[in-house]
Amino acid sequence: MPPPPTSLGMLELSSIGIAYRVEDAMLKAAPVTLLVARTICSGKYIVMVGGDTAAVEASVAAGREHSQEALIDDLVIPHVDPRLFPAISSTVELSEDDRDALGILEAFSVTAIIEGADSAVKAADVTLFSIHVAMAIGGKGFLLLTGSLSDVEAAISAGAAEIAKRGLLVSRVVIPRPAPELFREMI
Repeated sequence: MPPPPTSLGMLELSSIGIAYRVEDAMLKAAPVTLLVARTICSGKYIVMVGGDTAAVEASVAAGREHSQEALIDDLVIPHVDPRLFPAISSTVELSEDDRDALGILEAFSVTAIIEGADSAVKAADVTLFSIHVAMAIGGKGFLLLTGSLSDVEAAISAGAAEIAKRGLLVSRVVIPRPAPELFREMI
């Protein structure tokens, strides 16, 4: 399996039709890998690409040029933390020992939660085990992470600060010694 991309780019759009044009432009503009392209709640569409930083920046710029009034948000994360990719695809496995604290961040947009997740995992030694993007939650995004209480607090603070810069923070929660049932679906 190839290594995860070093950079991540993303556009969040309000029009599905325009999103297809944007996706096409992004893929033609630079040698990037299409990571996610799909509809999300409230009739929005996300396009996420990965690759080296220059290619991702060129791809996102091309997408912006073709987005017209449909652009809701966009981002480029150079040197993205590779732990985001398994969390997005929900392939992180937790052990019984991963229960000292549970951290949750919630954002009004998918783009904001991805950026918050990257900041959170870079700030502390935590296990990011889920990034839920917009399906069945009204277009919002949330993440779940675990680790020691002090690391979870540091990660949640860093992620929340990044999301708050965009004005899109819904909630930030840290639960010390969470009940085992909160992890039932994850273990």
